[in-house]
Amino acid sequence: MATIDNKGMVHGTAGSVIYRAYRGKNIIQGKSKAFKQTEKTKRSATEFGLSSSAAAVIRAAFEPAYFFKDGTAAYRSTQLVYRSILNNVSGEKGKRDLHDGDLSFLKGFDFNANSKLHEVLQINHEVSKSAEGVVSVTLGSLNTKTEIKRPKNASGAYMKHRIRLMLVAFNFREEYYENLGVKDIDMEGYQNIEGQVITFTEAVPEDCLAIVSMSLILYSPICQTNESILLNSTTFSPCAIIGTFQSEKPSDYPTKEVDTQLSDYPGREEKIKVMFYKGNIMMLGLHSNINKQAISAIKKTEAKDVTQYTIQKGRVPFNKK
Repeated sequence: MATIDNKGMVHGTAGSVIYRAYRGKNIIQGKSKAFKQTEKTKRSATEFGLSSSAAAVIRAAFEPAYFFKDGTAAYRSTQLVYRSILNNVSGEKGKRDLHDGDLSFLKGFDFNANSKLHEVLQINHEVSKSAEGVVSVTLGSLNTKTEIKRPKNASGAYMKHRIRLMLVAFNFREEYYENLGVKDIDMEGYQNIEGQVITFTEAVPEDCLAIVSMSLILYSPICQTNESILLNSTTFSPCAIIGTFQSEKPSDYPTKEVDTQLSDYPGREEKIKVMFYKGNIMMLGLHSNINKQAISAIKKTEAKDVTQYTIQKGRVPFNKK
């Protein structure tokens, strides 16, 4: 029921309309209506939620590489993971994850768009993985004076430059990721660096997908104490994904809630991190709801068939009160 106050403002509801006052004005809005989601809508919502959760895991895993992400990193990474899953290698909608996706969409993703890696660090690179699962990064030559763009008013003559390569393996179906190594290349002041090949010693497990990042870290040395001050910030912290490799033999989809224990991976406990990942739960919940709907539909169909059969036999069913 709507009422008018002593200032002439209308408050309350009248039919499907809601009246309220705001800063001396009457605001009129319609009541929200509940709507029934179709199976297709539920699958799409599940897939986008799964993408958001997977992207958050990736960002958390690479924090030692990028230091400072920008304010749109969450949105941008979720969109790329979602596109990767939509352009899947296998699996149907609502029954697939990043292990089914086209990981090439993640290559070139900048954790901080304020300082894109390819614009700041002008070095050729190529990432490869051997048949044994060993990842290597081939780097071209580099002139630190002309091929590194530093923040304004920052002189590189006495600056320490560090190129960091980081390799992480992800198993979303078992809900863990594993840090397989960090390789740092340090350079003082202005130098000419020859091309080189950096090889990680840890092989990527067959059931894991792998992602490689490259970042540029700048330090200002303090001569008196032999210390260095980190110069990276939210406005300058270049880091990007430069290589991706899909899992060769991915784990099976979980059939129940995953309970990852470090003791399940003897000898690897120190490198393994348990994910805060909700994708598996979301898929299990979706399948449970779909199964319930299917059973309900079958029961309704069976009841309808029984009714039709009874009428055909000349008997009209009735409900007892």
